[in-house]
Amino acid sequence: MGAVGLAIALAGCKTLPPPLPPSQWTPQERRGAAVFEADCARCHYPTSTRSLHGPGLQALTKLKAMPSGAPPTDERLADRIVHGYGMMPGTEMTDSQLQDLLAYLRTL
Repeated sequence: MGAVGLAIALAGCKTLPPPLPPSQWTPQERRGAAVFEADCARCHYPTSTRSLHGPGLQALTKLKAMPSGAPPTDERLADRIVHGYGMMPGTEMTDSQLQDLLAYLRTL
């Protein structure tokens, strides 16, 4: 997901949509938030575009395109999460954890 930060930076001064409040999350999105906290939060801010060690992920799934020009589909995001990208290492997780995480990322 490292290159996604460039796309977020290119969004410039555009106002990004706010994240969905936790009170409105589904059970799957709650499980995904727990996966995020365990596996992603040490490098990514979920509700900011500021960089931690990797890019902030606010509105990640709402971008029209990643730097490659391709839209940030679940398939592309899953590939980056599982296999890594650039400085980001791949993360081992079950299919269920991955689906939960993707659901959570859509709330950002």
